[in-house]
Amino acid sequence: MLGHVIHIFDLFGTAVFAVTGALCGVHKRLDLLGVVVFGCTVGVGGGILRDVIIGAVPVAALQDMSYLLICIISALTVFCIARHLSNLHKIIAVCDAIGLGVFTAIGAAKGCAYELNTIGIILCGVLTAVGGGILRDVMAGSIPVVLTSDFYATAALLGGGLFCLLEYFTDLAAFNIFISVFMFVTGIRLAAMHYNLQLPVACSADHTVTVEERKL
Repeated sequence: MLGHVIHIFDLFGTAVFAVTGALCGVHKRLDLLGVVVFGCTVGVGGGILRDVIIGAVPVAALQDMSYLLICIISALTVFCIARHLSNLHKIIAVCDAIGLGVFTAIGAAKGCAYELNTIGIILCGVLTAVGGGILRDVMAGSIPVVLTSDFYATAALLGGGLFCLLEYFTDLAAFNIFISVFMFVTGIRLAAMHYNLQLPVACSADHTVTVEERKL
């Protein structure tokens, strides 16, 4: 039963990330194929990278067709209705925060199932959460969000740490741990966007980082 519930969350996170990828494609004014490719890349990219690294092959996205079907349907839906949507940036940001929380919890749980050490579990959570986004940003010709000052990969990193703490030092059920990590990561990401929380930015003596540059 628990496995089915987590699988549903995994599909939900895939759909949410596929929506963010498709919206990014729309924002970049790509054609139908480009929007679908962006949606699929973000939807399953992180999970594929994770599975390849930990040796979980064939990867889940290529065993269960529902993952790619959800990505394609989500991307096509976005392509059809995007012209009627306003504030695309806000929609992308909120969907991205939800997907970040879901995939951090999913990735950490899979790392734990494969009996990785603490660092491995945390990295599985981070890679699952940000891998697709990195591929999206590279394809879009942008600096990956995880390399900027935004609380993005940091939220996933903290979420992976929370998963390990709850797994090792509490008697919480696996589902409760999953939900706790999901809500924690999503909450941190949304709070960081609302309050403009950022990590320090590297700069040289002859370069002052402006507010405008932080937003690029």
